[in-house]
Amino acid sequence: MNKAGTPSPFAFLPTTALLLVFGWGGLGLLVTSTQPNLIPRWLFFFLIAIAFTGLGLPVVSFINYRFPSDPPARVNAIVRQGLWVGVYAATLAWLQFGRVLNPALVIFLALAFFAIEWFLRLRERSQWRHSGDI
Repeated sequence: MNKAGTPSPFAFLPTTALLLVFGWGGLGLLVTSTQPNLIPRWLFFFLIAIAFTGLGLPVVSFINYRFPSDPPARVNAIVRQGLWVGVYAATLAWLQFGRVLNPALVIFLALAFFAIEWFLRLRERSQWRHSGDI
């Protein structure tokens, strides 16, 4: 850990590798061997979320490590931020299937996810934590 207490990006490498292999491998298998029926279609969105979470996790952990905040981002916050990347990608894929995706909606959804995460981090910062000193 660095001085601020944020975990190193190398701590997330096993999780990242597992998510990447399962997500992208599953997507490759799904696209090449199934018909686009109901179950494979929902599995497609699930695997998109896993695959892009695997892509976003090392990026998010590096950003939190390189630019520490006060209080430092803990493991659960970094994983949550990586998961936002996966949910964002799956949402964009779902909207593209319905042919309602446009650049304004892409930007609006990104800003909405950033706002949600900002409010969650603001809530974490405002929590009173007992340090054990009397």
